[in-house]
Amino acid sequence: MNTLSPGLLLGLLLIVAACSAEAPSNGDASMFDDSNPFYAPSTLPLEAPDFEAISDAHYEPALMAGMERQMAEVEAIAENPEPPTFENTIVALERTGALLTRVQQVFYNMTSAHTNEKIQQIQADMAPRLAEHTDNIRLNADLFARVQTLYEQREALALDEASAKLLRDEYRAFVRAGALLNDEQQQRIREINAELSSLSTEFQEQLLAVTQERAVLVADEDALAGLSADRIAAARAAAEERGHEGQYLLSITNTTRVPVLSSLEDRAVRQQVWEASAHRAIGEDGGIDTRPLVRRLAALRAERAQLLGYDTFAHFVLEPQTAEHPADALAMLTDLIPAVRANTEREAALIQEQMRADGIDDAVQPWDWEYYAERVREAEYDVDQQEVRPYFELNRVLQDGVFYTMNRLYGISFEERFDLPVYHEDVRVFDVLDHDGEQLGLFYADYFARESKRGGAWMSSFVGQSHLLDKKPVVVNVLNIPKPAAGEPALISFDNVTTLFHEMGHGVHGLFSDTRYPSQAMTSVPRDFVEFPSTFEEDWALHPEVLANYAIHHETGERIPEALLDRIIAARDFNQGFETQEYLAATLLDMAWHTLTPDALPDDVLAFEQEALAQHGLDYAPVPPRYKSPYFAHIFSGGYAANYYAYIWSEVLAADAFAYLKEQGGLTRANGDRYRAAVLSRGGSREAMELYQDFRGQEPAVEPLLRRRGLDTSVEAGP
Repeated sequence: MNTLSPGLLLGLLLIVAACSAEAPSNGDASMFDDSNPFYAPSTLPLEAPDFEAISDAHYEPALMAGMERQMAEVEAIAENPEPPTFENTIVALERTGALLTRVQQVFYNMTSAHTNEKIQQIQADMAPRLAEHTDNIRLNADLFARVQTLYEQREALALDEASAKLLRDEYRAFVRAGALLNDEQQQRIREINAELSSLSTEFQEQLLAVTQERAVLVADEDALAGLSADRIAAARAAAEERGHEGQYLLSITNTTRVPVLSSLEDRAVRQQVWEASAHRAIGEDGGIDTRPLVRRLAALRAERAQLLGYDTFAHFVLEPQTAEHPADALAMLTDLIPAVRANTEREAALIQEQMRADGIDDAVQPWDWEYYAERVREAEYDVDQQEVRPYFELNRVLQDGVFYTMNRLYGISFEERFDLPVYHEDVRVFDVLDHDGEQLGLFYADYFARESKRGGAWMSSFVGQSHLLDKKPVVVNVLNIPKPAAGEPALISFDNVTTLFHEMGHGVHGLFSDTRYPSQAMTSVPRDFVEFPSTFEEDWALHPEVLANYAIHHETGERIPEALLDRIIAARDFNQGFETQEYLAATLLDMAWHTLTPDALPDDVLAFEQEALAQHGLDYAPVPPRYKSPYFAHIFSGGYAANYYAYIWSEVLAADAFAYLKEQGGLTRANGDRYRAAVLSRGGSREAMELYQDFRGQEPAVEPLLRRRGLDTSVEAGP
């Protein structure tokens, strides 16, 4: 569930990519004039993008002009004959790049949410230029001298807390970019950054292409036994869109496991779907192979880290995070493994029993796990997903679940509007009003999967909040819920219900932002803190009051029976061994890649992956990593490199915070307002763990996490 905030945009310039490390010659800022909708801030409410006016042709000249304009602003600061002050240097830097930010916030949303060949080509052409632009700012010696002078005088400046942190962060950003290196080293840093930017977008584009390459086409509807009628209709519609009349298309979009695996009765089809997912991007049958990109990205990151004086890329990445050191993150992860493995083995035994009851004597395979996990869930808890899904209609979940909870906790309301242009017909727009009726911001909801959208779910923004710039937030949540056939209701899984709540957690983190400086606004916090507010909101999805309000049968209008509700709540702990182990495997794989030194890079990507899992006792075939290296977008194109551990690190905070608020009365405005004031409104204006400890009154405990995941806490932790 990725986020993209104004404070992350500069970092994004280093991870967007192109197909060549050498900047292309096309693109001309002189083509930028007042006919371009990015020329001035949008005149729509809160500067919302005018998607009716924006065309693909507008992006490149606007990006070029944005870089040119920002460099002029930066050079004016660097060459200012006046002695450096906080206002004429640090605050002045905060004001630069308005045009570039304006176009980037729209463009990079489109590269993920609604891309096409033209957008991909622009992204490829612009990436090395943008990487160079970032280097030109961070490696500007005169500018750094001013920042360094202020940093050395920081005690005498008498800055407020947010300003003092901004100065510290600005200085550190320059140093981490290579400002203290010699000319030769800086030149190599520039070369590495350009190539990294190229390769990471190439990786992103390859995975988008793989989504189409690896989709499974099924000719016979009987082979889809177990799928609901609406899912079969959606598969038929997807096949028709690809020109396969009378057939059925099962898409492969995100994690190793695929949602339909929990329902498909035909074991051979399940195997086909799982293998299409797990074996993607390895050049099978002459298809796309991302493994060379994986090796080169890891090599460049390792080299760059050592140039900057760090042992490994993970050491570089974790320095500004709350974990601070790879050893601390690894200790938390490995301590969970014994309890997780014990739970997974118990789940496997129950699954094996169900398979034998079906007359299958084989060992459990990864394509069996989710199907039989659902059968166990039905048997143990009498919960059938086909019985449950009719109670989870998308719009009702959104209105009477997610929005209802936000109102109960924070007093805010969402009012849909239809006058603002959107980038796709499926996108909806809402005014977000505070408890006193004042408009907080705008919320865009883009929930249905399509071929122009990358897999996963995320929050981003079209406009960032800042009192300095007098801007309110315009936020977007993006999911990949299968779109129902025309005229059919959008009945969703409980996983999708949880994801709606999760992404709204990111959403309110942006909408409640109340900071002066744009680089500290919204979700501009450490990666291993940013998933805390989103994960915190997930648990309200199962709060009895909330669930009873939105879990209503889409045909009969009846509320979900209390007995079924009780079974759903009881059943949520089942399969948490699997859920946690597949995540831990991916996290430790991420750490394995990014704790490599340049001289230790493997020749064989898949062999290295297997060795890394075996090292931690997670090489268990029925539970593969959530993402395997060739399609691990989070770490090779999505900004979570050496940071994928952040989800469970943040979950420790979320589980502890939720348990604490339950003790304080649960779903109340008093609790929500306190959390909003202490955490959600502050962005990155204060050190993240200080925010948490002020809210909670103490450091987080890990026990609520174990209880949240239903893990056996009696199993001893690892060494």
